[in-house]
Amino acid sequence: MLDLTVIRRDPERVRRAVQRRGHDASFVDTILALDIEVRAALTDSETLKAQKNALTASISKAADRKGEAERLRPAIAELNARIAADNERAPALQAQIDERLAEIPNLVDESVPDGADEHANVIVRSHGTPRQFDFIPKAHYDLGEALGILEFERATKLSGSRFSILRGKGARLARGIVNFFLDRANANGYEELAPPLLVSRATMWSTGQLSKFADAMFTDQDSDLFLIPTAEVPLTAFYRDEILAPGSLPQKFAAYSPCFRKEAGAAGRDTRGLVRQHQFEKVELVWLVEPSQSFAALESLTAHAASLLAELGLPYRVSALCAGDIGFNAAKTYDLEVWLPAQETYREISSCSNCTDFQARRAAIRYRPQAQAKPELVHTLNGSGLAVGRTLVAILENYQNADGSITVPPVLVPYVGFEGIERP
Repeated sequence: MLDLTVIRRDPERVRRAVQRRGHDASFVDTILALDIEVRAALTDSETLKAQKNALTASISKAADRKGEAERLRPAIAELNARIAADNERAPALQAQIDERLAEIPNLVDESVPDGADEHANVIVRSHGTPRQFDFIPKAHYDLGEALGILEFERATKLSGSRFSILRGKGARLARGIVNFFLDRANANGYEELAPPLLVSRATMWSTGQLSKFADAMFTDQDSDLFLIPTAEVPLTAFYRDEILAPGSLPQKFAAYSPCFRKEAGAAGRDTRGLVRQHQFEKVELVWLVEPSQSFAALESLTAHAASLLAELGLPYRVSALCAGDIGFNAAKTYDLEVWLPAQETYREISSCSNCTDFQARRAAIRYRPQAQAKPELVHTLNGSGLAVGRTLVAILENYQNADGSITVPPVLVPYVGFEGIERP
């Protein structure tokens, strides 16, 4: 959530940042007008209270207190009614402001490239060279089904479209990928958490998932609990409504979890395979840091995620998302995109974002710089380290052989106990 004081102090900055996203910035004038009304109501209430106090004081000083009280009763009653009206009006107006603030995305950082959509994203670096095949590479779903490690038809029978089943060495490979990711996170100083997969509406709202993305979430109406769309939600909200002690930052969390999304806005996209499913798995990385450190932390977070692709021997590139493509919560985002030979293109496998104090303001996560200092909002960052299904896709396609078998990346062999996957 945006800070109202920023809108008051620098409305042009807010207009410019929102317009760079391609959004209508007229809400700025609406919020400022409502804010003037709120402050006017509060000021009027204080003025009326002072007038009432003066009348009450005159009664106590009068020689005939009973008579003076009787004489001033209508005036005091009128003041009480006006004070009550102001006391109702100010919160109602503030609620309108808060409702509008909750719908406004984070302000993009000045370093974010201009642009309307993904075509304006800027490649900042690349790693590795795509393999040159002496045969036509197959798509992961064809490879997986032929090898007997991927089941789509039976998953559809069980659950409907956009689900899959991993079998045998496919399931073991996915489990090995998870353990590899978590081991590397531990080596980079992340504390591993195993969070709940169901969270409350308050938790979802505090991390910026509601109400913009409510239609994308699976929820249980009776309990009003949501299946997490990403472990970012419980990890970021871990310290919700808390004040962290001096010297306790940064906090770095990692979690493996299934994730659940309706993918309602993805009709017709990636209908085959593992790329876009209702249920998928990933290892999430979350940082809570002091504000002055958040953009340096974004570089470190991105490097940690990228190092996983480098160790796996998968060609990838890092893109800085443009203002029109950046997510609701983020001030700046890097996408990691891995090379997929069958599609002859790079596809996103991780997004690493600095959300500045946007989520922390909603979640009321603060810290004390020093023992007696006033609490300040932390900055939050998150990134996939990495998405398991998309990593599996990349391994199958990049490590395929002419006979349809798969060579396991050397770094994963100790985690899975085999060097390849052959046809049954």
